[in-house]
Amino acid sequence: MLTATCHCGAVRMETSARPLWLTDCNCSLCRRLGALWLHCDPAEVTFLCGEDDTVAYVQGDRTLAIHHCPTCGCTTHWRPTGEGNRMAINARLMEPGAIAGLRIRRFDGADKFDYLD
Repeated sequence: MLTATCHCGAVRMETSARPLWLTDCNCSLCRRLGALWLHCDPAEVTFLCGEDDTVAYVQGDRTLAIHHCPTCGCTTHWRPTGEGNRMAINARLMEPGAIAGLRIRRFDGADKFDYLD
């Protein structure tokens, strides 16, 4: 299990997903957030606390809701606003040792909408 916790501890989640890589997106929002995304199926995620307390921000094409902790402001995860069986957790909320060695793939969300490797 991988555990992600915001700075104040109000939002905590764990995932059974074993990612092959993490995604570093350069879109206008992700580059400002500094998030490192672990993509997974929502069925692989369990919120230990704070799931209903996060605040969502929906931008641009309105397809994703980016959630953050209302207390400390850490970006925690995103979910699609409509149908979809995907989500991503901000891996920067995980202990560095837990994600050490995972490949980081650069995603061009600003222009080509494809991985750069």
